[in-house]
Amino acid sequence: MKIISAKYALTAVNAKQYPTDGLPEIALAGRSNVGKSSMINKLTNRRGMARTSSTPGKTRTLNFYLVNEAFYLVDLPGYGYAKVGKTMLSEWGKMLDTYLLNRPNLKGVIQLIDLRHPPMKNDKEAFAWLMAHDFPFFIVANKADKLSRSAQNKNLKIIRDELNLAKDFPVIPFSAETGQGVEEVWQEIEKWQ
Repeated sequence: MKIISAKYALTAVNAKQYPTDGLPEIALAGRSNVGKSSMINKLTNRRGMARTSSTPGKTRTLNFYLVNEAFYLVDLPGYGYAKVGKTMLSEWGKMLDTYLLNRPNLKGVIQLIDLRHPPMKNDKEAFAWLMAHDFPFFIVANKADKLSRSAQNKNLKIIRDELNLAKDFPVIPFSAETGQGVEEVWQEIEKWQ
């Protein structure tokens, strides 16, 4: 996909604040600190557009980024970060359920998993939730640059085995550092448009 324009559009915590232009939306879901913001920056070739942080749990809202004036990439709050109170976790859960289950503009979800490690408990729970709700989605195995090609292949097999994935289920190794996987991710996203 050729990126002509990309910009931060808005931040939302409830349905009244979502965009009203009817454009398609693609959501990025994953653990805190798995690299959702870095991935958005790399996909759009806009360094620093989506704010990155070394502090897990920094994204606490739905952040909408308008791409090519045609669709949004939506950075969801990271799951699995427990250094916030139970009330905040409950609010995040409600906010995500409201968005994911009731948003007609949502065309698909990209689940990010850290390629360096087997899927964690909350990765598996998020995967099961997406499967149970019959969402169009695929997996991006992020931080591929931290591993050799042979280690990538080995860990991709572990992800496939642990999640019991069908052979044709897309799992794309990705690196915001090197650009590995950028084209493949856009090819999958384009299937939803």
